[in-house]
Parts: sequence; C-alpha cells; structure tokens
Amino acid sequence: MFRLALHWQLLIGMIFGSVLGVSLNVTSSARSTTLTRDDASQQRLPGGIVSAVIEDSSASTVIEYIDSNGNSIKREVDPVSVEQGVFRSMEALAAVDPAAVKIYETHGMSFAKRVGAWLQRIGSLFLRMLQMVAVPLIVTSLLTGVLGLGSSQGIGRMFRRTIFYYVCTSMLAITTGLLVVNVVRPGLRENQVQHVHTDTTEAESLVNVLFAQLEAMIPKNPFSALAEPNFLSVIAFTIAFALFTISAGGKTAERISSAATAGFNVMMAMTMAIIKLAPLGVFFLIAAVTATQGTSVFKALAWYVVAVAVALAIHATIILPLILKFVAKRSPLDFAKAMSPALLTAFSSASSNGTLPLTMSCVEERAGISNRTGSFVLPLGATINMDGTALYEAVAVLFIAQMHFERNLEFSEQIVVALTALLASVGAAGIPHAGLVMMAIILNAVGLPLEMQGVILAVDRVLDMCRTSVNVWSDSCGCAVVEAFERADTA
Repeated sequence: MFRLALHWQLLIGMIFGSVLGVSLNVTSSARSTTLTRDDASQQRLPGGIVSAVIEDSSASTVIEYIDSNGNSIKREVDPVSVEQGVFRSMEALAAVDPAAVKIYETHGMSFAKRVGAWLQRIGSLFLRMLQMVAVPLIVTSLLTGVLGLGSSQGIGRMFRRTIFYYVCTSMLAITTGLLVVNVVRPGLRENQVQHVHTDTTEAESLVNVLFAQLEAMIPKNPFSALAEPNFLSVIAFTIAFALFTISAGGKTAERISSAATAGFNVMMAMTMAIIKLAPLGVFFLIAAVTATQGTSVFKALAWYVVAVAVALAIHATIILPLILKFVAKRSPLDFAKAMSPALLTAFSSASSNGTLPLTMSCVEERAGISNRTGSFVLPLGATINMDGTALYEAVAVLFIAQMHFERNLEFSEQIVVALTALLASVGAAGIPHAGLVMMAIILNAVGLPLEMQGVILAVDRVLDMCRTSVNVWSDSCGCAVVEAFERADTA
C-alpha cells in the first residue's frame, strides 16, 4: 500500500491546518454582542453587572459593561495599541478585571477564537505525549550513550567538542543578527508601535543567572528534578551517574548498562508510536495559530519581522549548511530532509524541549547518527544551545535601541550586546520564559528601559516558532559535526 513519507505527511498537515485557520480568521473572526437586562443570557452574567457590549475581532477586543451602581467600564485588549489603559492580552486583563474576561469568554468570543482555543487544546495533547516520554528518553539514552563511550576521557572529549560547536554557532548567529539589523535598521523606519507601558520582567545580574545554572547542575533532589522537569539537573546527574557506573565496573556496570539499553529500546518504541501522530498534532497547532492571530500586529512591526526573518534564514540556510558541508562532510539537503519531521514539529509547537524526543529519533533513525553522539549532544543542545533565540534577542535589542534613542548603537555597545546575548543564551537555560529573562539582561546591559520589551511581544508567538526551528536545526547539525570528529578519531 502506498504510504507518504513522514515529512510529506507533516507538510500536508501544516498546509491543511493553515488553510483551515486562515479560513476561520477571514470568515469568522469578528463578532458583536450586546447583552441587556431583557436577554435570557443576563442571568448568566457575573454578579453586579447589568449589561454589556462586546466587539471582538482578530486584531482587538473591546468589552464595555455597566455595573449595578450604574458605572460604565470599558476594557480593551489590543497587542499593538500605544494608548494608556489598553491591555496587551486577555491574561493581563484577567489579572485586573476577571469579570470582564468571564463576560467575553462566555458571551462575546468570536467563532474563530473559540474554535482556535479547542484546536490548541487538541494539539496540546500531542505535545503532552512528547513531553511524557522526554525525561525517560533523555535518561536512558544518555546513560546508554555515555556508558558506550567507556571512559571519562571519551566523555570529556565529546563534551569539549559539543561546547565549542555551540559557542561558535551562537556567536555566528548573533553576528548575523547584528549585521542584518544594521542594514535594515527597522527601529529607524516608520513604525506604528512606539513607546508602550507594560508589565516588565525584573532584570537579574548576569552573574547571578549564570551561577543559578551552576546550582541547577547540582540538584538537591534528583527525583524532584525529574518530576519538574529541570533538564540541566537531569542531564548533569545522569552524566555523573554514568561516570561512576563506569568507575564501579564489573557486574554492576553490566547490569546498569543492560537496564539502560532495555529502557532506551522501550522508550524509542513509544516515541516512534507517538511520532505517527505528528501530522495530526501539527495540523491542530498550526490551525490554532492562524485562526487567532491578527494581521495588524505584522503591519505595525513589519520591518522588525523582516529583519528577524532574514537573519534567521541566513543562519539556517547558509551558515549552518556550510558547516555541514565542509566540517561534517554531509549533504545539507539530505540532512535537512532527514530532520524535516523534527523541524516542522518544532515550528508548529514552538518548543525545542517538547520536540526533543522526535529530534533524537530523526537523528538516529533517519540521519544515521550514532546513539552515543545523539544522546549526548541533543539533550545538552536543547538545554544550552539557542542559536535562534540568541539571534532574535540581539535583533530585538538593537531594534528597541533604535526606537528609543532614535539612532543606532555604537560599535562598542553592539559588542556588549553580542557578548551578553551569548552568555545569557547559556545562562537562561531551563528558565521559564527564558527569552524574556535574556531580553531583560541585555536591555539592562546597554541601559535601555525594561518596559520597552513590551513593544515586540505582539509578534513573539510567530517569531518564536521560527527561532525554535533554528534552535533544533543547529542542535541537529551539531550532532553531525561531533559525529564526524568522533569517527575520525576511531578510524
């Protein structure tokens, strides 16, 4: 029976999901609702509210209601508005006025957004399954790979090569971003988004952030690290456990190695079964994004989006393929084809950690990378290597600086941005909302107000999908590079 290859299934799922989402967005994203005292729905309004008017669209939402004291209250949610008192998201409004959000969700949400919310929930089931197998797969795979190296010297050699690759590609990504943003100069062009007031992320010192990651490498309770999960803690403890297993040797090492191999085989079988659902997961996730994302945010930040997209494209389609071709001695097109299921899933889910099981499967089953290389390089890369994110942060900070100072940053200041972005991309590993933490650190380093990061949040979701794909692509290329050197040593 004819069966399409997985990457074609994923591409078809992405196309059909986009078509469905865009169709919903165009035809069903606007809704106007008026609730008065005579409506039957009045009985379901929150207590103390007698009437309400809701205007919903993909671009913005306006909720106006009258309370029992006769006060008229107006709430507006618009991700690109520059006016005071306008909220950037429903989550921000819910923290201030939960009654307004309840009115909207119960009576005023457009059909496109309601369907989009359910599409997101269904698509999240696929992500939950990937997250379910991520930690046991990392532990068993890393144990199998490290024990297969046979000595601490082999582990140290692979670790040095992996870190060297990640530092080099991150610096290349940041440099590419700085070059593009200096050419395009998106903050010095006409933008509809100017200074905004928004909730900010407190900027910690870079030293504290880096030291916190050192602390994370020594978990107080390894089982708690597994349950959270804290990938840096899990990786550090698993490598230490494997090293001391090698040190113990004898039957102890044989039993642990046998158990790790058996567990890895089971987890790979489970992962492969979940991967068969990837086309459906991609379909629902892409449909959810395209059904609910308005075009106004892209019009307001068009030059910024162009700068980020061009920089990511240069790094992903020129720099990394050149490294593959001349360092790893592999065909970039063939390798990209082998990794396409992981890349498309990373794009639709915007989660490199969630995509990790699929990435590991593609590297070993489709790209021919050995388990001992893939199991070591990929979990480490998903934790500390963020080429796409580091590039994005550098472009974003220069864009904000151009808007704020109405000039480009000096060369010395751009060097500070580059070095800070490089260190922050490692230091923010495993931190929730790592992008915002990194952004706050870099803004603080060049003397920019932290509230300026609210300018770019409107398009963060779509750009997050792009930079996550670049992160996963860079990790995958790192496997090929390290594998090439490892094979040269054993030849």
